[in-house]
Amino acid sequence: MDTYDVMRTTFAARDYTDAQISDEVLYRILDNARFAPSGGNRQGWKVLVIKDMKIRRQLKELVAPTIRQYKAQVKAGETPFNTINKSTVTQETIDATPSNFPLVDELENIPVMLVVCVDLAAVSSMDKDLSRVGVISGASIYPFVWNILLAARNEGLGGVLTTFLANQELPARDLLKIPEQYAIASLVGIGQPVKQLSKLRRKSVAEFTRCDTWDGKVFSGE
Repeated sequence: MDTYDVMRTTFAARDYTDAQISDEVLYRILDNARFAPSGGNRQGWKVLVIKDMKIRRQLKELVAPTIRQYKAQVKAGETPFNTINKSTVTQETIDATPSNFPLVDELENIPVMLVVCVDLAAVSSMDKDLSRVGVISGASIYPFVWNILLAARNEGLGGVLTTFLANQELPARDLLKIPEQYAIASLVGIGQPVKQLSKLRRKSVAEFTRCDTWDGKVFSGE
């Protein structure tokens, strides 16, 4: 596929057919995704291919509390797990919220489940001393995850990057035997989409780009 076509049609696919994905295809996806950039080219990623049904079911149980809180906050009009605006949703409301959610409901059955981790000893966290939540470390792992999704799309498949599991990192680390210096960056699902979207809704360039300063002239490309 043309590069721009892949970029414009790679959507968050959470619903898959029963078609299986061979290890050969998955290997090809990872073999191409590994060319993603990372700080100092240290490539601190580690990928776990989760095939064991027991582990899949346990991961599904682990993320249930996170799903409940996420859904409860969305229903209240909040951005879930936000560090700027404090949540007003009570624990009682969270506990009463169902834990069903697209993809998560089918964790036992999705064709490919990956847990992507990053070695924190291999990333430069330039914002580690700021008072806000850190975001810079993600620059050395999420391009790799995105490359996985782009490669999957190039194979005619679909996938989704989820971060729910990170909220339950400690028990997940024990379950998956992940060393302490590694952080869980994403749980990725891949499969043959039930429906392939071709027109994605995104903001226009003019809505998010300015010249020189925050209040500068809109960049039009003309």
